[in-house]
Amino acid sequence: MDSFELNKIIAAVLMVALLVIGIGKLSDIIFHVKKPETPGYAVDVEQTITANTASAETVEEKIDIAALMAMGDIATGEKVFKKCAACHSIVKGGKNNIGPALYNVVGRQIGVVSDYKYSKALSGYGKEWTFEELNGYLIKPAKWIKGTKMAFAGLRKEKDRASVILYLNQNSDNPLPLP
Repeated sequence: MDSFELNKIIAAVLMVALLVIGIGKLSDIIFHVKKPETPGYAVDVEQTITANTASAETVEEKIDIAALMAMGDIATGEKVFKKCAACHSIVKGGKNNIGPALYNVVGRQIGVVSDYKYSKALSGYGKEWTFEELNGYLIKPAKWIKGTKMAFAGLRKEKDRASVILYLNQNSDNPLPLP
């Protein structure tokens, strides 16, 4: 192939590119489309619908803790707690690991273990570890108490959460009565 043939091929490719660009510009001139100032559509939503969904969300947050605790058992809680044992100890007089020792945790003030450095979110939370608080926290710790440094994904299954809470309650000097 000589240079004349190569020039013809390059010229053909350039002509096609110019033709495509030119047709695009020409069509923009011929078929002018007025673009909206704000892209998208405005959707009108009735206020009664949002009020109903808001009330439905608050109903979801209210959990019958007595029924939840009835679902769990201590043997399952001991098995599920093995996920927690990587960071927490549960024995009486156990030392803090990555997380604080959890012996006597049920009924204890949140963030008060003296020789453990809690996140600001937990140390300033100001509540006790009740059955309800533990249940909410174990669903997804970072969502329940924003700013906690606990990087646990949570326990989705209700039976697992109830079992772990029962196991934590059992590992105490004075276990709280079940609700």
